Amino acid sequence: MNLEQARHNMVEQQIRTWEVLDQDVLDLLYLVPREEFVLPQHRDLAFSDLELPLADGEKMWTPKLEARVVQELAPKKHDSVLEVGTGSGYLTALLAHRAGHVHSVEINPKLAELGRRNLSRHGFDNVTLHLGDGARGWPRHAPYDVIVLTGSTPVLPRALADSLAPGGRLFAVVGEAPAMSARLITCAAPGACHATDLFETVIAPLVNAERPPRFRF
Repeated sequence: MNLEQARHNMVEQQIRTWEVLDQDVLDLLYLVPREEFVLPQHRDLAFSDLELPLADGEKMWTPKLEARVVQELAPKKHDSVLEVGTGSGYLTALLAHRAGHVHSVEINPKLAELGRRNLSRHGFDNVTLHLGDGARGWPRHAPYDVIVLTGSTPVLPRALADSLAPGGRLFAVVGEAPAMSARLITCAAPGACHATDLFETVIAPLVNAERPPRFRF
């Protein structure tokens, strides 16, 4: 398999066509070797338009979703980032290349270890990994300039938006299957946030994601 040709095809055929046109983001996809963040048995599928399996039924995002989210969040060199759900560490790596520091929280010990190994192998010194539950917020290092949830949430917890610094951006997939919206929250100041629904998609929910109250009779 020609990895570089496969990577090029991924960028040109999947990612550019999905409205990812920021050249810095496209360059980043050549810089961070995605094939080294997938499980070894799926290396030949690293550049496919697929959600690839991880431990315990969890999955990696498709490459186009990873790239689109980095473009929408536009992390900058001074930014503090909260990532809820480390997974394989690939999105963490993309964010770390662009941001000042990434705090990544993973509830699954197997995935936390996988992400740690992958990120350590590539020498990131601006990533702090936390084993814990960030589905409803992770205030200990707030405020954050960027927050991203890598699993969906039926309801977006207020605590997450409240953890944004002025000018902060939050990406989350909100709703329940089959109707979920990829949502970008931007906050000009505390309490002054604006939500934009970018596109529809379906991804697995975060463990312990907040749910709407149910009526009981």
